[in-house]
Amino acid sequence: MVRKPMFISFEGIDGSGKSTQSKVLAEDLRARGHDVVLTREPGGSPGAEDIRAMLVSGDPTRWSPETEILLFTAARRDHLEQVILPALNSGKTVITDRFADSTRVYQGVARADLRLVVDSLHDLMIGRDPDLTFVIDMDPATALKRGLGRGSGEDRFEEFGLQFQIDLRQGFLDLANQNSARCKVIDGNRDADKIAGDIAAHLRSENP
Repeated sequence: MVRKPMFISFEGIDGSGKSTQSKVLAEDLRARGHDVVLTREPGGSPGAEDIRAMLVSGDPTRWSPETEILLFTAARRDHLEQVILPALNSGKTVITDRFADSTRVYQGVARADLRLVVDSLHDLMIGRDPDLTFVIDMDPATALKRGLGRGSGEDRFEEFGLQFQIDLRQGFLDLANQNSARCKVIDGNRDADKIAGDIAAHLRSENP
């Protein structure tokens, strides 16, 4: 399904199933003989994982929005340098569970006055986006219940409540609409196998 190394990201609100679908796609591509690196954000490299531990746990108001942006950008820069670029340069396909779009939505769209800061830092310190992004769209109430039900201890953002998840969902849909050449919205309110089939079909259409 992939003729050349691709950088693919999965985005969506917490509990939308994007982590599951990123793993399914990675396994499918590996079974077809592709060399795939599956990673995630925040995290994905040792330094970025250290920052992740600070970001996804603790009191919801632990960090100011401005501090969050700086921490996410620092983690992403390390992830890019240590994992993503080396893999792509060696001919591997990279699939990441979240990338810059999550920061644009969580710290930019949901807190709209900071969107220009998010974009400026991205242009300055990251400088690239995925080749293809799958946005898994799901009912916020269902996703929130699923996310909190995991009991992972990494539910800081879920603790902001349902309205925050509703705002995030709209933010992802708006972003996908603004970047329609790169972003493909996938209906996540279905059986996981049907979602995976839809993703595979989109990927084949990108690599005829």
